[in-house]
Amino acid sequence: MQKILGRYDRVDLPELGLSDIHAKIDTGAYTSSLHCRRAQIVDGKLEFVLLDEEHPEFTGMKFVFTQFEVRDIKNSFGEVERRFVITTTLKIFEEEIVTEFSLSNRGSLKFPILIGRKILRDRYLIDVKKKNVSYREKRKHLRKVKRQNG
Repeated sequence: MQKILGRYDRVDLPELGLSDIHAKIDTGAYTSSLHCRRAQIVDGKLEFVLLDEEHPEFTGMKFVFTQFEVRDIKNSFGEVERRFVITTTLKIFEEEIVTEFSLSNRGSLKFPILIGRKILRDRYLIDVKKKNVSYREKRKHLRKVKRQNG
C-alpha cells in the first residue's frame, strides 16, 4: 500500500548527516535536487558544501564523492543546466531509499530539497492539501518511544 505525502515534508539524509530538512514534493520534476552552492571537481573527486550559512542545519562541512555523474537537467524554467548528480540515502517514513540527487543552487527557493517523481513513483500518493505527513508520524513515534522509556 502506498503512503500519502503532502506538498512538502521534512526528510533525512543520513549519509550526509542531515535530518528534518524541509523538502518540496514536486511531481513535475523527474530528478530530485539538493541545495548546494560550492561544487567543484578536485583531483577527479566531487567536492561540495550543502545548504547556506543562514540555514539552521548548515555545518560548512565539505563532502567528497568519488562516484558522481554530470548530466544535463531541465530546470523549472525549461532551460537545460549541466549539474552534478550524486547517489545517497533519503529517509522518509522510516524508509531508507538509495536515490539520486542533482546538486543545484536552490538558495532563492524556499525548500533546500526537491523530491521528484523518480522517488515518488510506485511509493507514495500526493495529497496537496496535506503537509509534513512523514515528519508528524516520526515525531509521534519518537514521543511514544520516549514515554515508554520513561
